[in-house]
Amino acid sequence: MDSFATRLLAWFDTHGRRNLPWQHPRTPYRVWLSEIMLQQTQVRTVIPYFERFVSALPTLQALAGVPLDRVLALWSGLGYYSRARNLHRSAQLCIEQHAGELPREIAALSSLPGIGRSTAAAILAQAHDLPHAILDGNVRRVLARFHGIRGWPGSTSVQKHLWLHAERHTPKRRAADYTQAIMDLGALVCVRSRPRCADCPVNADCVAARENLTAILPEAKPARRVPTRATQLLVVRDTEGRVLLERRPPTGVWARLWSLPESNDADIAIRHLAERHAIHASMRSARATFVHVFSHFRLEITPLLLHARTSGDRIGDDADLGWYHSDDLPALGLPAPVRKLLADLMKEPVPCEPCTA
Repeated sequence: MDSFATRLLAWFDTHGRRNLPWQHPRTPYRVWLSEIMLQQTQVRTVIPYFERFVSALPTLQALAGVPLDRVLALWSGLGYYSRARNLHRSAQLCIEQHAGELPREIAALSSLPGIGRSTAAAILAQAHDLPHAILDGNVRRVLARFHGIRGWPGSTSVQKHLWLHAERHTPKRRAADYTQAIMDLGALVCVRSRPRCADCPVNADCVAARENLTAILPEAKPARRVPTRATQLLVVRDTEGRVLLERRPPTGVWARLWSLPESNDADIAIRHLAERHAIHASMRSARATFVHVFSHFRLEITPLLLHARTSGDRIGDDADLGWYHSDDLPALGLPAPVRKLLADLMKEPVPCEPCTA
């Protein structure tokens, strides 16, 4: 075991996180779920989602056996919904191809949707104590600073360099503890801004600390302009207080989530509802535009409130369009800004006069 791992494990024995909910019990399913949720999301945000998810779906078999809508509803608000879709599909593939278990071979595990090399290694290290190196965001930061590695860690050449160090430091014994330790070091000590170098167990040999480079390393991703898009969301309510929702396409933003009908021209959208779905709606008001920020663009959203006359619950044969009461919304996978918007707007009084066709 090299000195980096030895010092890190000694620090972990005193300062490491040992009471995270996915550590008790530390089953492959729970570790896998936590690793997927922790991608691009902080621990304190993940914990309540994790606890709610495993309470509803405690096993891989339970996850594989429910409709995708149920998974998306449990995930709603956590963002990056492709993670939930990949989680569901991977569980089904485990049932179909791996006797209902996550595979223990890294090649097979990393071939499942949403499980790349580092995630597969983290699952195997923590669930089975197998010595596989990981390279998540925290680990990249620790290794870039410790070894003084220049360049953006997301680039192919820098990643290759970092993987070599990650593999060299990963010990043959106590792989589960080491994996948690290096993630903890990045999350608690070697943080992005103002790292606590005086508390770091490997500070004495850290290039960034020695050369005063902690504010520079790891180097940031080259800046690029984030485009802005604009759209209108139609909040169509009927005299019963229900709201019209449609399931989004299988690809693109918020794929397969339920959302409000979207349009860049309200008049065309109203005609479309009448001609195609026999929903006769009239404009009531527009609400203030707000911005939702995605990783690759900003979306300016203007809610338009419409009033409709309806009859019955079904809308032709369109399974991706339906009327929902406020009590129905918790069971649906809704994008976070849409859920918040509806929570506010559906508190308002129900329109009492039907529109004229």
